[in-house]
Amino acid sequence: MKTVATITAMKFNWISDQEIDDSQSRFCIELEYRLRPRITRFLMDRLEYECRGDFSAFHFDVDLSTQELRIGKNTPMQFASKIASDFRREFCAFSFQPS
Repeated sequence: MKTVATITAMKFNWISDQEIDDSQSRFCIELEYRLRPRITRFLMDRLEYECRGDFSAFHFDVDLSTQELRIGKNTPMQFASKIASDFRREFCAFSFQPS
C-alpha cells in the first residue's frame, strides 16, 4: 500500500473597513493565490513534522485596510508562539500589490 501525504489548508480571515464588493473579492482571491503557497512553505519549513501537514488549525488575518498580514487569534498558542517572530520577519514587508 502506498502512503500519500496530505496537506490540509490554513484559513484566511479577510478584514476590511468597507463591504467587500466584486472587485475587492477578486483582489482577495488573487492575493490568497499569492499568499497560500508562501505561507504553506513557511509552515512546512518550521512545523511539518509536528503538524504532519495538517495546517487547518492555522488562521491568518489579512487586513485590507492596513495592508497587514498577522497570525490570527484562533491559531493555537503553542503554534503561534513558535512561529511569531519568524512570521513577522518573513511577511512584514509583504506587498499586497501585484508584482
